Amino acid sequence: MAFAPLLALIFSLTAVRLSDAALTKRVACPDGIHTATNEACCVLFPVIDDVQKNLFGGECGEEVHESLRLTFHDAIAWSDFTDVGGGADGSIVTFSEIETNFHANDGIDEIVETIKPFIARHNITAGDFIQLSGAVGLTNCPGAPQLNFLFGRPAAIEPAQDKLVPEPFDTVTDIIARFTDAGVTTPQLIALLSSHTVAAADKVDVTIPGTPFDSTPGIFDTQIFIEVQLRGTQFPGTGGNHGEVMSPIAGEMRLQSDHTFARDSRTDCLWQSFANNPALMRSEFKSAMLKLSTLGQDLTQMVDCSEVIPQPLAASAHGPHLPAGQVMLDIEQACATAAFPTLTADRGPATSVAPVPPA
Repeated sequence: MAFAPLLALIFSLTAVRLSDAALTKRVACPDGIHTATNEACCVLFPVIDDVQKNLFGGECGEEVHESLRLTFHDAIAWSDFTDVGGGADGSIVTFSEIETNFHANDGIDEIVETIKPFIARHNITAGDFIQLSGAVGLTNCPGAPQLNFLFGRPAAIEPAQDKLVPEPFDTVTDIIARFTDAGVTTPQLIALLSSHTVAAADKVDVTIPGTPFDSTPGIFDTQIFIEVQLRGTQFPGTGGNHGEVMSPIAGEMRLQSDHTFARDSRTDCLWQSFANNPALMRSEFKSAMLKLSTLGQDLTQMVDCSEVIPQPLAASAHGPHLPAGQVMLDIEQACATAAFPTLTADRGPATSVAPVPPA
């Protein structure tokens, strides 16, 4: 799956790297421990040590999930076509009293308040901290890609506008339109949804907080693209359930938007392409995250500090599979041009997924 629109961004990133090419000799950082291609990146090592020890604890847990969610909610508030939003500028922290009250940002105030002391004690803007901590936290999830990190986002000067962050019950048409307005292509959009493999919901249904979206919320794998394709139970759309489709896996939540992306003719084959291809998922997620994390930013004013992002934990040896209790007939085929890949199921009783513990 090619991401042709990313070429311009990649060329820009290459220009950033070429601008640093004169720095052929690595410099020793003031801490006496690290070295860096560009001295400007040295200030990031204490930030990384701090968040790994005191925010994430080296685990792929709730804080990682929320930090990764924050990268999206801050960055997507941007338009390529109108003078709206500052993109990945940290406004969701700088103007938290405004933006955390937006309906789409419900529940994000907890991670925002948690990271404020980290930002205050380091020489870093909120925009840089959000994208750095998201990339660093993801390395605690086995199988994740090593994301790029470009350093140098200026401080946000105004809050984002409301209704720029898509919500789970928006239509596919509306979500695609919102992403297109932000300069994110539909293939990039589906790739970004890979993040749901290490995600859980607290506010979609407040009666079941910490409910994950696939059966392996601590592993960056393709299970989200498999399990959303399983046939679920349709609710009628009365009361507060919006007519959502429930996952057949006990303890697992299915976002309505994920369900429809997996079955809409504009996106179903893109969705299916990741199901048994972890390498493709990692590659395209990394590319799409580079796009997302630089929305609204001037790349010529940024330094490529990707080398400071730690190597992620190795992928699990347990590859793409059906959860225990499921068979291939439980897969709801949607892509018209290719059959869903044949997978085997885990042995044992039907899978039941435990909630993600709170931070």
